[in-house]
Amino acid sequence: MSSSSPAPSRVVSVVGATAAGKSDLAVAIARALGGEVINTDSMQLYRGMDIGTAKLTEEERGGVPHHLLDIWDVTEAASVAEYQRLARAEMDRLLAAGRTPVLVGGSGLYVRAAVDEMEFPGTDPSVRARLEAELAEKGSGALHGRLAAVDPAAAAAILTSNGRRIVRALEVIEITGRPFTANLPGHTAVYDAVQIGVRVPRPELDERIELRVDRMWQAGLLDEVRELEKAGLREGRTASRALGYQQVLAHFAGECTEDEARAETVRATRRFARRQESWFRRDDRIHWLDRPAGADPVELLARSLELIGD
Repeated sequence: MSSSSPAPSRVVSVVGATAAGKSDLAVAIARALGGEVINTDSMQLYRGMDIGTAKLTEEERGGVPHHLLDIWDVTEAASVAEYQRLARAEMDRLLAAGRTPVLVGGSGLYVRAAVDEMEFPGTDPSVRARLEAELAEKGSGALHGRLAAVDPAAAAAILTSNGRRIVRALEVIEITGRPFTANLPGHTAVYDAVQIGVRVPRPELDERIELRVDRMWQAGLLDEVRELEKAGLREGRTASRALGYQQVLAHFAGECTEDEARAETVRATRRFARRQESWFRRDDRIHWLDRPAGADPVELLARSLELIGD
């Protein structure tokens, strides 16, 4: 770190849609500030889910330590509360050591759990069991329709296919008597955080997503899913729903052809990217940097460092 660099008392968070180029910018920022990267992508928390989540290779990490990757088995259900505990422990450790934590990922709820005030409503086993039984009987679409009737904002933020999150939202609504969205974090930070958003024009982002999916197929996504299936991926309530993995599992089950699985992965990822953009747009603390085709990464880094210094 140069004498003009900000003191390592701040947290940096790099956010944006999938395939926008967040990870390489985060590595560059961490190298410039003498920092370390903390993952805020909910699916990169899973061991073995490398190709389909676009996890950086050791070479791509450029010698920068990365934390909160590969910490859960694919059979484990994700827990934002547990993630919050782990992320804050890492952030506090790095800050105490004079290192800048650089968070990076597109899972908006995980970013907010790390840096903002956020408490987690309790759970009621009987309510949860009843809702899960309804999910198994009626399917996620029916429960998503019920959620849309009582909390449209929550329904808009949760994919129709994400039965686990739909059940959790309905459970929270029932046990608290309030909309699920009322329990989401406000914009009150518990860390001095600089949030940088990477924005790519929509047509270009769509193209980048298709190219990324093609590269995943070429890199061996199907073989990765076969190995993870042996480790219990199909039974994992969270991991089995990951983009790409869900579609490949459907192909293996004979529900679609390989070409159909690939095309649906592209479509689902594009839909997800739009939801990410919508989520992050609601946070006016994010400083957006446009990254069109041919953008100079050195200039992008320089603009990021200016924001962090300010």
